[in-house]
Amino acid sequence: MNMKRNGRDDKLPAGRRKKPVQTSRGTLSKKRGTNSPTSEEDSDNLKFKKKPGGTRPPRPGATGSSRGTGRSGARPERADSRPGATRSPRGKSAGNSGRGPSKPAHSRQPGSSADGIRLNRYMASAGVASRRKADELIVAGAVTVNDEPVTELGIKIKPGDKVKFNGRLLKPERFVYVVLNKPKDYITTTSDPRERKTVMELVKKATGERIYPVGRLDRNTTGLLLLTNDGDLAEKLAHPRNRIPKIYYVTLHKSLKEEDMQKIKDGLILEDGPVTVDDVAYVEGGSKKEIGVELHSGRNRIVRRIFESLDYQIIKLDRVLYG
Repeated sequence: MNMKRNGRDDKLPAGRRKKPVQTSRGTLSKKRGTNSPTSEEDSDNLKFKKKPGGTRPPRPGATGSSRGTGRSGARPERADSRPGATRSPRGKSAGNSGRGPSKPAHSRQPGSSADGIRLNRYMASAGVASRRKADELIVAGAVTVNDEPVTELGIKIKPGDKVKFNGRLLKPERFVYVVLNKPKDYITTTSDPRERKTVMELVKKATGERIYPVGRLDRNTTGLLLLTNDGDLAEKLAHPRNRIPKIYYVTLHKSLKEEDMQKIKDGLILEDGPVTVDDVAYVEGGSKKEIGVELHSGRNRIVRRIFESLDYQIIKLDRVLYG
């Protein structure tokens, strides 16, 4: 699944305008998460480029403020993390121009057929667990259909059937997808015992469905974050075996030396094992403090730890692409 952010920021001061990035898959402009084709000779390395005249391209998805949210609805091909705006199914931008979350454009009801839907999918749509986990719960005997225990996989649920999990009647939810441009000082969790601000406060008006964040961004990391109640999609994006790519825009406290960049390209050994990146490069036309990093690892604080291991401090870390 691909997610991107599109929007308008041509009124930003020149000092805040960002540059496009070029990856092995195409050119990613600093309008969040955009991948477009380039020539073969331009696609060897990750590059951030400044547009002629210094104007940054429009930004996109999760418009008005840095705390806006994206749409909910049919699964997006590429999510847009521009504050307060979303990318509609036809590719048109929608959102609010003020602060706070926008209303969901629409949401998707889990599909069914004349023969019904599989029990594990029904349970996933009710927010119980992913389909894989639901299979385990079924086999364990925790599920009944029309008050009859069910342990066989593949059972299909038809309209009118009553499905219970641990005695609780299940009702399928609509699949909702909210894309947020996360600001600083918010915790990526559904609740915090220390009562710090969480990302759920930013999306509480976006939908009435119960949603949760996919993956994690550190408290001081900004950028693209997806929240959904689609357990299958969440598992697909979060599981390391799927090698979902992510691109980060990094600003360091000092210039990155050429030899240190080569070390990152070659791979580093951290306290929890070796780590490699898919690509890394300086911002073209900018200072050597600005770095673009593409990787698929989901390990905790991995980007920060890569640079800290080489004695660099990250001043700003922004995720611009996920998927």
